[in-house]
Amino acid sequence: MTAELPVLKIENLSVHFPIRGTRRVVHACDEVSFQLMAGQTLGLIGESGSGKTTIGRCTLRLLDPTSGSVLLKGEDISRLKRRQLRRLRANMQIVFQEPLESFSPALTVGSQIELPLRVFSGLNSSARKARVFELLERVGVPTGSAGVLPSSLPAGVLQKCAIARALATDPQLLVLDEPTSALAPEAEAEVMELLGRLQRDSGLAYLFISHNLSLVRSFCDLVAVMYLGQIVEFGPQSTVYDSPSHPYTQALLNSILRPDPRQRLERAGGRADLQGEIPSPIDLPPGCYLATRCKFAVDRCHTERQELTEFEPGRQARCWRVNELSGSSGPVASLPR
Repeated sequence: MTAELPVLKIENLSVHFPIRGTRRVVHACDEVSFQLMAGQTLGLIGESGSGKTTIGRCTLRLLDPTSGSVLLKGEDISRLKRRQLRRLRANMQIVFQEPLESFSPALTVGSQIELPLRVFSGLNSSARKARVFELLERVGVPTGSAGVLPSSLPAGVLQKCAIARALATDPQLLVLDEPTSALAPEAEAEVMELLGRLQRDSGLAYLFISHNLSLVRSFCDLVAVMYLGQIVEFGPQSTVYDSPSHPYTQALLNSILRPDPRQRLERAGGRADLQGEIPSPIDLPPGCYLATRCKFAVDRCHTERQELTEFEPGRQARCWRVNELSGSSGPVASLPR
């Protein structure tokens, strides 16, 4: 029996942007690897500039990688020619952060949902219009919205229309790039409930990019924590959030406000505080990128480059101390907090 292929598999992906007039580059992401199965949601978290959106765009070949590979159902799309890539576009779609900016202001909502059907489906005009109505009903939007301009709809409704457009080609993978950050709380809840239902119904794989750490915790199966273009910790959502191992993950998750003030004080007492400034993505340090800010750093951290290493089943970290503490005999607790 053949094992199921991952919907998405990224191997050693690096993206460097050259600086005009020099031989220097900006390291947008370095040596990123992960895989995503049907029905799974992987959350990418980290500060602005950590490389999350770059990975999302490379996943769709909206950016070309400097090195590494992006496999969609086992087929490497990272080096395909434009014509070869076109036939695979239907299998991967994106929902952008700002719904109003992702629609043309001059065309009706229905005509823009219909556009991917014109490109990929081969349906005639009446069948395409019927499909548009079906998609709107599927995301809980009145079919009358097809005939209005995007500016006529509330942001939450328009984002549902963007999801309908993404579903038009029956993709296997959706990249969700901050899909609720522009929405009011009630609209956010409706969109997240919709995404969850769609995944349960069709087995979609989601790459979920977000700054909302609480939302990632409630929605994602897996979490990849990014710092300066690298994944520094990877694992199931529950273990990463409940027992973060990398010092950066600990500091990032300690930034979540807790409703109980006593809980906030308790966590603040032993958190992995970070000091100093983030290094430049142009002049990266030779060892751990966090070493100059980390209170656990030792000499080795400043000079030797770490790999993302499995320290217990299903969990990886890019940290000498985590891997030394884990040894080879089994899982251990995370670094002191």
